[in-house]
Amino acid sequence: MIAPRPDQPFIRMARMEDLDALFTLAGLSGGGMTNLPQDREALSERLSWSERSINAEITAPQHEFYMLVLEDGTGRVIGTASIFSRVGAQWPFYSYKVARVTHVSRGLDRMFSTHVLHLVNDFDGASEVAGLLLHPDARAKGLGAMLARSRFLFIAQHRQRFGDQVVAELRGWMDGRNSPFWDAVAGPFFGGDMLEADLFNAMHGNQFIADLMPRYPIYTSMLPADARAVIGRPHANSAPAYRLLLAEDFLDDGYCDIFDAGPTVHARTDHIRTIRECEVIDPDVPIRATKDPHRLFAAGLLRDFRVWKED
Repeated sequence: MIAPRPDQPFIRMARMEDLDALFTLAGLSGGGMTNLPQDREALSERLSWSERSINAEITAPQHEFYMLVLEDGTGRVIGTASIFSRVGAQWPFYSYKVARVTHVSRGLDRMFSTHVLHLVNDFDGASEVAGLLLHPDARAKGLGAMLARSRFLFIAQHRQRFGDQVVAELRGWMDGRNSPFWDAVAGPFFGGDMLEADLFNAMHGNQFIADLMPRYPIYTSMLPADARAVIGRPHANSAPAYRLLLAEDFLDDGYCDIFDAGPTVHARTDHIRTIRECEVIDPDVPIRATKDPHRLFAAGLLRDFRVWKED
């Protein structure tokens, strides 16, 4: 089987012995990453969940979770990314859908247009790519793109384990621990700050959202200007991932996260560029070198899955 060189950065499935490294990475995120919580117990449960998912016999996606890590060629874990096989299986997957409404008064000869946020479950049943985080020392080397795209190669290698649509939630704009959108919309209903709610969501699920979140449409014109300004705006650290997803033919058509209003993008699974353009090759046939900086190789199934770049 073709494989990366021992000294070459590569991506593999996460293992329980990666817990310390993942906990350190989570501490570098600055918070706001539901799927990589800064909590050792929650991370340990995610690693166990990934192990159970790898070992399960799957003919259709249920509620599996797969965690990947990036090694730097010396055995050091410098990044992670994850995939949920099916969202909405245990509890609804909530998003806001942004729509435009127009009111007209002929008596006043006045027309007023604004945006409205509708609480929706449009992505229940989709798979989700999430939890992408790269150590700051490893950025600007093309490793972030490799890590992000490795999830699509994993899906392509194990197509029956995933749905026909893939969704991704990008972290929204924050000022330190503060999110203007959270402060204006969700905070008054939940209490506390957004990072506390995010951690609770990661550890206990989102039933509390259904219990407490306002169910009626929200007119954005009634929100403070700073809250309106961040709707659909990715965090600075998430902007490269956002651009990569758009390059993979994901759509940004007005969905956003209910906590921080970061953009939620989606694509038909088989239309994602990396999945659509990947080729199956014979491992016994010599590989023609191309020096293409975007060319990736994937080999192995489940526990033996690996991804690496062409030299």
